[in-house]
Amino acid sequence: MKEFREAGLREEIIDAISEMGFVKPTPIQDKTISHLLASDRDLIGLAQTGTGKTAAFGLPIIQRIDPRSRDTQALILCPTRELCMQITKDFNSYSKYLPKISVAAVYGGASIDTQIRALKKGVHIVVGTPGRVLDLIHRRCLMIDTISFLVLDEADEMLNMGFKEDLDTILSSAKSERQTMLFSATMPREIAQIAKNYMRDPEEISAGQKNAGAENVEHHYYLVHARDRYLALKRIADVNPDIYGIIFCRTREETQDVADKLIADGYNADALHGNLSQAQRDQVMNRFRTGHLQLLVATDVAARGIDVNNLSHIINYNLPDDPDIYLHRSGRTGRAGRSGISVSVVHMKEKSKLRMIEQRSKIRFEQKKVPGGINICEMQLFNLVDKVVNAEVNKAQIERFLPYIFEKLGEFDRDILIQKFISLEFNRFLEYYKDAPDLNQNVQAVKSTDRDRGRDNYIPARSGKQGSFSRFFINAGSRDGLDKPAMIKLIATHLRNRDIEIGKVDLLKNFSFFEIESSYDRETLKAFSGAEFKGRPLNVELTDKKPFDKPPEKNKFKQKK
Repeated sequence: MKEFREAGLREEIIDAISEMGFVKPTPIQDKTISHLLASDRDLIGLAQTGTGKTAAFGLPIIQRIDPRSRDTQALILCPTRELCMQITKDFNSYSKYLPKISVAAVYGGASIDTQIRALKKGVHIVVGTPGRVLDLIHRRCLMIDTISFLVLDEADEMLNMGFKEDLDTILSSAKSERQTMLFSATMPREIAQIAKNYMRDPEEISAGQKNAGAENVEHHYYLVHARDRYLALKRIADVNPDIYGIIFCRTREETQDVADKLIADGYNADALHGNLSQAQRDQVMNRFRTGHLQLLVATDVAARGIDVNNLSHIINYNLPDDPDIYLHRSGRTGRAGRSGISVSVVHMKEKSKLRMIEQRSKIRFEQKKVPGGINICEMQLFNLVDKVVNAEVNKAQIERFLPYIFEKLGEFDRDILIQKFISLEFNRFLEYYKDAPDLNQNVQAVKSTDRDRGRDNYIPARSGKQGSFSRFFINAGSRDGLDKPAMIKLIATHLRNRDIEIGKVDLLKNFSFFEIESSYDRETLKAFSGAEFKGRPLNVELTDKKPFDKPPEKNKFKQKK
């Protein structure tokens, strides 16, 4: 179907979802809605988080509810309180113009007495977490022998959280003549077993490949020493000034520790984990959902049920042991048709996990280089300038202050004023990253053939297959418009010999150092003899100087204006 109207949904439902901005169905919605409106056959829906599964099963269920009966006709099971509340909110929105249809949420951490009173009034659709649903069934406050529709949403998550026995009890207690729908991002063996035991000849609908990552999510990794993970995390945040994402940690203690460090370092961050009270969790989540919190540091369990569509990044501070967990993490970005980036900060012992996740999840990780100080300062500066350019001016609000401001700043010309303004906002980054070390864990150097193909993520090595490296001075640097990839390309272009390996490159302002295999010393000096860059002669010499030593007096040169 091209639009929801073509699916045969009631006008009241079309009107409600149109107000919500729904126009064209997602692939899982397209396939599922048509099936559920036309058939009573059980259904297995496989799709990543953020693909619109709630509307896929919710809209047909609302259409098929009989509002004349006070019986509970649909039960939706989900793994967390947050997801339970979100689904309930969505169902209420879908049925906005069908006021006789009632929906209730039941979950732990809230008053069970309030939930019991709501059920006694008569509720058509119950959305709940397995533990609280089972408790209400045992108290005979929730009757599921009348339900016609039973949905397991995020089924793999519920199994990961240890709800297997609760699900078995609920499924075996429910009315046998029902339509069962199971939705999951992955299809592990345990999910297949549930389908075999409790579903009748289910139709399988898939949006994408099984156990595969979302197509609109890029998967990056940074290779660093384990001790440098936090420093690398800060640089990733700094080089993405508008980052809005979740940082996943393995334990509650590490989650709180990373969040505390980020807050102390001035980042807009907070923690979400199981040691927080429900009130604290709600406060953190409200700040995050409304965009008042930029970075949420969380454990996997605490982050389940977070429903935010516009996350730019997911950062894996630790890689999970289970590839399916990685899929769930990365699936929280790139939602609702947007693109996203899943970042992993990896040390050497974790590289095998990358390969395992790639093979299992049919994704490809791209290695990125941890940004250096110059890259970060540049991105922060450009971001600041863009904000100034795009800032809206409310002259009425600031007019009374303008005479004082003009009097105070009027003595400065335009260039000085801009420089002062930039320095005020920017000096802290320049100071912090002035002598920032390279955090990348060195790997084997690539040959110039690969560099010539544009491998910007080349990470230089200290030694190569042919032996040790010699160090060279070159009278070109960042002031000439060069960054490290451009410098590597410049060197490779002049060397021409495609078997020569380039080692470490130290790029400075007016000059730089680079390393070449020692057996090619003469060839390197000969290659740069008479060479020019942007019309200026290049001077390349062998040197034993350390990276940040000043060059010999004879190598100094004046920059042409």
